[in-house]
Amino acid sequence: MIREMIPLFITFFIVIDPLGLIPVYLSLSHTLTGPEKKRAILKSILTAFSVFTLFILIGRQILAFLGIQPGSFFIAGGILLFLISLDMLFATPRRTKTSGHEEDRADIALFPLGIPLIAGPGTITTILLYASQATDTLYITAVLFAVIILVLLLTAMTMFLSNFFLKVLTRTGVTVIERIMGIILSGLSIQFIYNGLLMLGLINS
Repeated sequence: MIREMIPLFITFFIVIDPLGLIPVYLSLSHTLTGPEKKRAILKSILTAFSVFTLFILIGRQILAFLGIQPGSFFIAGGILLFLISLDMLFATPRRTKTSGHEEDRADIALFPLGIPLIAGPGTITTILLYASQATDTLYITAVLFAVIILVLLLTAMTMFLSNFFLKVLTRTGVTVIERIMGIILSGLSIQFIYNGLLMLGLINS
């Protein structure tokens, strides 16, 4: 299981990008009190976990109902993840666009923290990608849940310690790490596209 968890963990960690959430979270929560910040973090994590659980459990059924072949979804998912990696590489505002009204709301946990900052298109796509190729449904479900729980715990810890991380790494350090993650994600996304072409029989290995 460990061998399968490592690439999954890397993919989810990069797509959710806990370190990249630090400046966004600080900006959204600057008007909240200490207890309100803790409640917002916990609620956002639970919201994201609920969304992930839904797609882990019925993701395969969604693809089957829509008649989407795993290979096709691998290509589409790879393209989407590649676009996200470009946003990370070129520091393009992504998943963080909120109106002034939304930023002033006390309850930021559901939107935009839970959805789409944590449970965004990239993470949902990644879940569906891995779920669609599973031959052992129970096994991949267990692996997905294990990885998701681990990444969400790290994301919660990052938000709890956001001021500390920002002080130690500085905004420049956070940006550099995000760019490196973008490079890694771009490679993973191309691999997804390659795997999709193989699965559809459009190219030979």
